[in-house]
Amino acid sequence: MLPPISQRLAAELACRPQQVEAAIQLFDEGATVPFVARYRKEATGGLDDTQLRTLDERLRYLRELEERRASVIASVQEQGKLTEQLHADLLVADNKQRLEDLYLPYKPRRRTRAQIAREAGLQPLADSLLADPGLVPEHAAAAYLNEQVADAKAALDGARAILMEAFAEDAGLIGTLRDHLAGNGVVKTTVVEGKAHEGAKFSDYFDYSERLAQMPSHRVLAVLRGRNEGVLDLALLLPDELDPAARPVGPNVCELKIAQRFGIENQGRPGDKWLADTVRLAWRAKIFLSLESDLINTVRERAELDAIKVFASNLKDLLLAAPAGPRATLGLDPGLRTGVKVAVVDATGKLVDTATLYPHEPRNEWDKSIAALAALAARHKVELIAIGNGTASRETDRLAAELIKRHPELALTKLVVSEAGASVYSASELAAREFPTLDVSLRGAVSIARRLQDPLAELVKIEPKAIGVGQYQHDVNQGALARTLDAVVEDCVNAVGVDLNTASAALLARVSGLSSTLAGNIVQYRDVHGAFADRKALLQVPRLGEKTFEQAAGFLRVPGGTNPLDASAVHPEAYPVVEKIIAKVNRNVKALIGDSGFLRQLAPADFTDERFGLPTVRDIIAELEKPGRDPRPEFKTASFAEGVEDLKDLQCDMVLEGVVTNVTNFGAFVDIGVHQDGLVHISALSNRFVKDPREVVKAGDVVKVKVLEVDLKRRRVALSMRLSDSARDHAGADAARIPAGRAQKTAPRQAEPQGAMAAALAGLKLTR
Repeated sequence: MLPPISQRLAAELACRPQQVEAAIQLFDEGATVPFVARYRKEATGGLDDTQLRTLDERLRYLRELEERRASVIASVQEQGKLTEQLHADLLVADNKQRLEDLYLPYKPRRRTRAQIAREAGLQPLADSLLADPGLVPEHAAAAYLNEQVADAKAALDGARAILMEAFAEDAGLIGTLRDHLAGNGVVKTTVVEGKAHEGAKFSDYFDYSERLAQMPSHRVLAVLRGRNEGVLDLALLLPDELDPAARPVGPNVCELKIAQRFGIENQGRPGDKWLADTVRLAWRAKIFLSLESDLINTVRERAELDAIKVFASNLKDLLLAAPAGPRATLGLDPGLRTGVKVAVVDATGKLVDTATLYPHEPRNEWDKSIAALAALAARHKVELIAIGNGTASRETDRLAAELIKRHPELALTKLVVSEAGASVYSASELAAREFPTLDVSLRGAVSIARRLQDPLAELVKIEPKAIGVGQYQHDVNQGALARTLDAVVEDCVNAVGVDLNTASAALLARVSGLSSTLAGNIVQYRDVHGAFADRKALLQVPRLGEKTFEQAAGFLRVPGGTNPLDASAVHPEAYPVVEKIIAKVNRNVKALIGDSGFLRQLAPADFTDERFGLPTVRDIIAELEKPGRDPRPEFKTASFAEGVEDLKDLQCDMVLEGVVTNVTNFGAFVDIGVHQDGLVHISALSNRFVKDPREVVKAGDVVKVKVLEVDLKRRRVALSMRLSDSARDHAGADAARIPAGRAQKTAPRQAEPQGAMAAALAGLKLTR
């Protein structure tokens, strides 16, 4: 019998079962991961948010496994077929696949050919032919003819169906065959006849093969997308099946394993050939088809998890990007024929003015637009200009540059920001409630301005997967994607903290313990009664009780309130610890806050008690040093090169500055201001070997890159962060590269099939 869930999780997380049990109890009581990670360190032994997220996910899986195990045991027991050995095997099945393999022979199903054969009395014939290959099959079958079995051929067909089902339902054998196929199987893809032209983006997979166990997630998802779109045929083969001409005569290795399991071998006896044919048919017509489907699904699920992790990492980097801060900002949503939408927000993010200008073709109101922007900037004391990176972005960037040049007295700074998801926000119900009378097109400009001031506060208003920093996000399990991305948003929001008196309902809804309804109630209460003077006032909000307060209070800030601690991450429940410190050092809290030299001299152990241990006291002292500290980096921007506005402006070996927009398993995409992100392949990220691109870069990083290749036809740009690289060397390396799907070892470039990029790019939204 398997150990309890807590022990299994403890082994996986390399921690003590008591830590896991405490975390499970807290989760079952409604505690969130951010709350447990931050304020219940004594209970969990200091498990961090990453460990707790893993624990939460695995706990869900293992509980589902136990529910399924109970259901399977009950089903077999009802059938009167639960032997002691089967029961023992079911109790030790440690994953869902193993459990289903054991249950397969007992799973209720429609009548099979084997079942019909048994009802016709052919089970003894099947048993005797398997037990004694010396029997002549046709002669043995003659004894089993009846109203349901017309002749010897029908009898032998029925006996074969019985044996094939027995082979296919042997859990131990199926496990062995699955492991062999998983480790040695080769994925082979070919183009569907007549689909070469319309499926050109998958051209590198038109004749491609790779060992299943070695396929990285982006290639798995690429070939599966190609199959789903009807462009590629996909097959799973054994290595010796790749070349039909060289295929050995006789049974393959999997057929031999089946034969060995049931004692079948060719000794020239009358029944040997019949049994060998039964094994061959069982493998090819039954077992292999099932295993192929299972393995492709397993690999797909694993690839989806990798893709979800990529999306989650990029989303986290984007949410935790450096905020420009409370500075009046002018947002520009670029456009050509439809005009440039303009929105001005004050230092608090409040919309104060809008306009629509037509500086570009066909109206070309350049000077008029500059004059209008200058007037808006002067009237509202604008400091920053945020330019969306969509269509006409570079043209609008040039407009802003001209504005700054003509009006230096305004002291403006311009930045190009990602407008990913801005259109989704503009058309959302949330935006409609926030700006009921504002044109949809202008709402995007507001979002662009605000996401420069505070990316986190603005991006939480958009459904995470609509932000578009993922890899094949539309192909993966949408429930798992949403759950993971929601967890990322929750972790980011609570890591930064939220100003209780300025936060939107969308931002408040992501705070630990708060729902959308409670967030709305807080905003409504704030609108009626004014700003919260302290955290305790939260308890006056309708439907916000003590339990919710416990979960949320530590992540909510009240700057300038009646209690200085309310502006920090110190939880109200721990205020007595601070009072104990104050009493001992004889200083008031305001004098204590920020005095790092004095606070570092304190001995945390002097202030512990039964409830608050060393981890909590250390956190409190650290928070008093820098109350409400923001974990996000310092604000800085990239400067796009003048005169480089389109792919055709790029030249090989040109060194440019850009912003990392997306990090995948095979490299990083960088916006260099030409409306098409360039790819820095994983092998060109650093002079050292890089296993994971996130070791080097993350979304939002400002980097310098060198242009190695520009493919105008396919709109692709190859970049390198190794500025010593040259376009000539890059071209030579590509020319020498081994064709896609073959085993390869290249240096200094890391192995990546030439074909991986084309279909991988199909899963990423790169065009601006």
